[in-house]
Amino acid sequence: MAAEPAAAFEETGGGDRRPRHIAIIMDGNGRWATERGWPRLVGHRRGAERVKQIVRACPDLGVDWLTVYAFSTENWKRSTEEVLGLMKIFRRYIQYEAESMSAEGVRMRFIGGRDRLDPKLQSLMSSIEMRTAKNSRLNLTVAINYGGRDELARAAQRLAGKVMRGEVSEAGEDDLEACLDTAGHPDPDLVIRTSGETRTSNFLPWQAAYAEYEFTPTLWPDFTPDHLKAILDRYGLRERRFGGV
Repeated sequence: MAAEPAAAFEETGGGDRRPRHIAIIMDGNGRWATERGWPRLVGHRRGAERVKQIVRACPDLGVDWLTVYAFSTENWKRSTEEVLGLMKIFRRYIQYEAESMSAEGVRMRFIGGRDRLDPKLQSLMSSIEMRTAKNSRLNLTVAINYGGRDELARAAQRLAGKVMRGEVSEAGEDDLEACLDTAGHPDPDLVIRTSGETRTSNFLPWQAAYAEYEFTPTLWPDFTPDHLKAILDRYGLRERRFGGV
């Protein structure tokens, strides 16, 4: 079950409030490359390098959970060349980062529908999930072939099955939440989108219902740990009422 909203941030010395869980829509890779006259895949490769830097910075910034939007259900509409290139980047990232993730205490998980993904990629995903299952320094969740509406539809199907089997009598919010890809994860306290776009793009619609949002013009390959720290500092100044006065 998700954490209670009121306990969603951590108080540190001096009254500093840090979000326990941040989620990032990593936007702007293709634009970053195009502005430099390079192929879009160069931007995606640079974006993957940026993920590693942000992952390493999160624990020192007081972040326990990081969820990143890597590939949406709508991204299949892109050119075949770009989609295949992205899948290759994902495979290489998972394959070559497994050792360092494990050594640095990062637990890695994936959300989204896996059936459409290449079997080798699915195998790598399952392998790194098992390999890092006992880690706790940072919980990293990567959304691949993820769409919020798709997740809710799949969750509703799972819940309907439970009702038909008599496992659930009167279905409520907690029952549906337990059927989401993120079951057992705390809800994000802060959602960040890079590149200047101000859409949520079907990302965690259920989980982010009470999240704070930050939209930054910085393109993802240029988004540094210093950018993240500045956003977290601003978050600490916000007052979250969750519908109260």
